[in-house]
Parts: sequence; C-alpha cells; structure tokens
Amino acid sequence: MVVPVSGSPDDERAIDLAAAVCAGSDTTLILVYVVEVPQRFALDVELPEQIERGSAILEHAAEYAQRVARGKWKRVMTELLQARVAGAAIVDEAIERAADAIIMATRSRWTLGVLTQGETLPYILDNAPCDVVVVRVADQGGAPS
Repeated sequence: MVVPVSGSPDDERAIDLAAAVCAGSDTTLILVYVVEVPQRFALDVELPEQIERGSAILEHAAEYAQRVARGKWKRVMTELLQARVAGAAIVDEAIERAADAIIMATRSRWTLGVLTQGETLPYILDNAPCDVVVVRVADQGGAPS
C-alpha cells in the first residue's frame, strides 16, 4: 500500500485511512515523498534543503504510522524520490512495489477562481495500476470572496 505524504496535517488522515483499509491484513505500508525537480535542473541535481525536508516529513509520517496503527502493518517503509512530476513518480512506485492501492488525502484549492485538485491527483487517478482511495479533507473556509 502506497501513501504519498507532503508534510501537511492531511498526511495523518491518509495514514488513518490506510490503517482502516488494511485492518487485519499483512500489509506493508510504503510512505512516499517526492521532491519535484524543476525543468531548469538536471533530474539528479542535489537539492539538500528539499531532501532534508522530505526526510523529516517521512520520519514524522513513519513515526505516526507506527504509533497509531500498531500491529496494522507488517512493516512501514519510506521512500524519498526525485522526479519532474510527483504523480508519475507515485504511480511508478506503485508499479515497482506491486501495490494493491494508493491512498492519499487532498484538499480542493481555488486557482484563478476555479476549484481544482492540482495536477498530482488527476494523474494518479488516470494512470495508477491499482485501486486509488482518496479522502478529500474539508477546508475550514470556503470559496474566496
């Protein structure tokens, strides 16, 4: 089971959902953080600040997963990836790991007056080789005025 994390409080919602979905099974939880590399850089460029941030986010997510879902997973793994597009990297990871599901949390965002899910979620929904389970986290506010 692959769970992409970004460092937002929504990561915990995705991990909670993953725990509920796999309750009683012998599942490996794979937490994934993607450093998106801008086109102006080589894909293997060293981005120490982003790598450090991603490592800290993965460490926090793994600690949370082990704390709240004790005994739900066979093991918890973390994967820090560098890619041009996060969605493609997450789908590739699901393929490589033969994942049964990708579980993620998202929020709707207003961009230029249009409600959007960004680019990552639609890419994953269109290209994932497995089930995709999404929890849309409700915003406290509403549409911009």
